[in-house]
Amino acid sequence: MRLILLGPPGSGKGTQAQRLVQRYGIVQLSTGEMLRAAVAAETPVGLKAKDLMANGQLVPDDVVVGIISDRIDQPDAAKGFVLDGFPRTVPQAEALDDLLKKKHLRLDAVVELRVNESALLQRVETRVAEMLARGEEVRVDDTPEVLTKRLAAYRSQTEPLIHYYSERRKLATVDGMMTIEQVTREVNRILSAVGALEPKVAPARKAKARKTAKPAGKKAAKTAKKAVKTARKAAKPASRGTKTAGNKKAARKAVSAARGRGGASAQKTVRKAAKKVTKKRAKR
Repeated sequence: MRLILLGPPGSGKGTQAQRLVQRYGIVQLSTGEMLRAAVAAETPVGLKAKDLMANGQLVPDDVVVGIISDRIDQPDAAKGFVLDGFPRTVPQAEALDDLLKKKHLRLDAVVELRVNESALLQRVETRVAEMLARGEEVRVDDTPEVLTKRLAAYRSQTEPLIHYYSERRKLATVDGMMTIEQVTREVNRILSAVGALEPKVAPARKAKARKTAKPAGKKAAKTAKKAVKTARKAAKPASRGTKTAGNKKAARKAVSAARGRGGASAQKTVRKAAKKVTKKRAKR
C-alpha cells in the first residue's frame, strides 16, 4: 500500500496516517523526521542536507526526494508507506512519480481530506481560549494568526496537487469534517476500492480451504486400502470347508459395499484384490 494524504493544516492527516500505520504495518514518511534521521545517520544525502541547513538554506527537492528514496528502500517499508506533508508542490509530485517509476512501484491513491477553513480557525480559537483559561502556555505556532498564514500557503502551493492527481485518476476526496472514526472508515473503503488492501480470509475459511485442497488421489487411495482389507476379510472362509463359490460371493459383496466410497479407482483396486484372494483360495 502506497498513498499520499493531502489536506490543509488541522485536517487530521497525522491522525489518519498513524491509524493506517498501526492497522496495516506500513510506515509513515514525514519529510522533517526523515531529514533529521538522515542527518543523524550521516548518509551521503543527509550530509548534503546538513550543510544546506547549517547555512540557513532550504533543502532542495532533489535532496528531499533522495532521502525518501533511501527511506523506502529500508525493510520496514516493504509493506508500503503513507506520505504526510510531501509532496507540497507539483514539481515535487513529478519528482516523486519519477522516483517510483524507477523503483517499479505504483502509487495506489491520493486521499484529500477536505475541510472548512472557517471551522478550522474557530477550532483553534476555541482551543487557545480554553488553554488560556486553564493557565496553560499556548504554542506560538498554534494560534489563529499562524494558521491563517499556513492555510494561505497551502492554497497557493499545495492545492494545485488536487488537479494534478485528479488528472491522473489517483485522487479521492473525503469530508475531513466528519468524526475521526467516520473519516477512518471512508479512507479504508477507498483503499479497498482501489485494490490497495488485500482481502482478509477468516481462519475458519482458511482451514476449510486447506482441507478442500487435499489431493483427491490420497483420499481415494486410503478408501481403496480400507476396501481391500474389507474384501480380504470377507473372502476368508468361515471354516476350512467353505467353498470357493462362497468366497467369490463374499468378495462381490465387499466390492459392492466399497462403491460410492473410493470412486472408480478404489473399486478397480478392490476387484483386483478380491480376484487374487479368490484364486488363492481355489488352489487350496
